[in-house]
Amino acid sequence: MKHRPLVVMSVALLGLGILAGCSSGESGSSVATTASRSAASATDVAFAQSMIPHHEQAVEMADMALTADSSASEDVQRLAEQIQAAQGPEIQQMTGWLESWGTPTTMPGATDADGMQGMDHSGHDMGGVMVAGMMTAEQMQQLEQASGEQFDDMWLTMMIAHHQGAIAMAQQAQASSNPEVAALADAIVTAQREEIQVMQELLTEDSP
Repeated sequence: MKHRPLVVMSVALLGLGILAGCSSGESGSSVATTASRSAASATDVAFAQSMIPHHEQAVEMADMALTADSSASEDVQRLAEQIQAAQGPEIQQMTGWLESWGTPTTMPGATDADGMQGMDHSGHDMGGVMVAGMMTAEQMQQLEQASGEQFDDMWLTMMIAHHQGAIAMAQQAQASSNPEVAALADAIVTAQREEIQVMQELLTEDSP
């Protein structure tokens, strides 16, 4: 695999990351205060409740890439670090919103793995990957057992599908009347499209 620079994170996402980082340094109070200034719709709540576990799985996949057992390439490790740096603060930000709105941080009664009740995201079943790009427990186990070039190919393929699911979810919230929610949705769409492009290029390079 050739070494190539990764796409620089978008300015919008960086700004949101700074906002989330500042709030988390003070027990999340500023995030809660800012989010509470705007009313939350049912779609806003569903977006946050659904995107949190989605991001958590992406961070888990990134963690796998950074273990010695995976023998992941430098390019994959850099992507993993980028995903951790972006999505960890976003999880904190969305958790702060839900707490400030007085709603559960998980979707009550969610029975499907992606937790996307109440949001239309049909047509995003990607070759056995669960709706909204969530990996099954079996897929996560297979990834954890892979190493080297096999790990890289599996990780990139799975993360592309995972990102595509996140984009489909975020697009549902881009029209939110809550500026915080709309801004985060926009940032997710922009950043993850850029990362998909990088991952697709890396997979192409690995093709015989």
